[in-house]
Amino acid sequence: MVHAPAPYHHGDLPQAILAAAATAVGRDGVAALSLRSLAQEVGVSHTAPRHHFGDKRGVVTALAAQGYDDLALALRRAGSGGTFLDVGVAYVGWALDHGAHYQVMFRPELVDTADPAHEAALGGLRHALVESLDGTVPTPDGGNGIPVLGLAAWSIVHGFVTLALADSLPLPPGDRRAATLALARSTLARLDTTPGTTEPATPEG
Repeated sequence: MVHAPAPYHHGDLPQAILAAAATAVGRDGVAALSLRSLAQEVGVSHTAPRHHFGDKRGVVTALAAQGYDDLALALRRAGSGGTFLDVGVAYVGWALDHGAHYQVMFRPELVDTADPAHEAALGGLRHALVESLDGTVPTPDGGNGIPVLGLAAWSIVHGFVTLALADSLPLPPGDRRAATLALARSTLARLDTTPGTTEPATPEG
């Protein structure tokens, strides 16, 4: 006898599915993700994820959009009264804490780039980057409204995060998150042109 899944008790099924997807991606990688396994994880029928997201690409697209939105918020917080260096370190810190999201962000081959919510979220991240860097780096812009130095810093930080998530950075033994943030800070300090700024002390882990 086939038993139906237990009644769903979460308050927000799409968010519960995305949370399960983030856990699965962090544990097994994007390739292993499936709608059926997500349904089992959340405790709903195997058709429920498809009803909300359509297919696996839809789930990954929504997960990436969620990441853009959350990272944009982190950058705005860091840029409010902070420096260019604070923004860069906040970016790295967020990526370290949300590795599953970061795995699917900036990956057009994995997502539906024409999805309106995804487009809006990515545009919001770019806007947040400009806002957070406003007044901390010189103009002109790099063609997308992002200051040239800011675009250079974004490129460096993205590469830095990619290496960090692959455990490919030369770090001392101990707290890897704290060591990664310290290395990020010292690296970005070489690009920091904020008047009167000197290389800060090692950030808190």
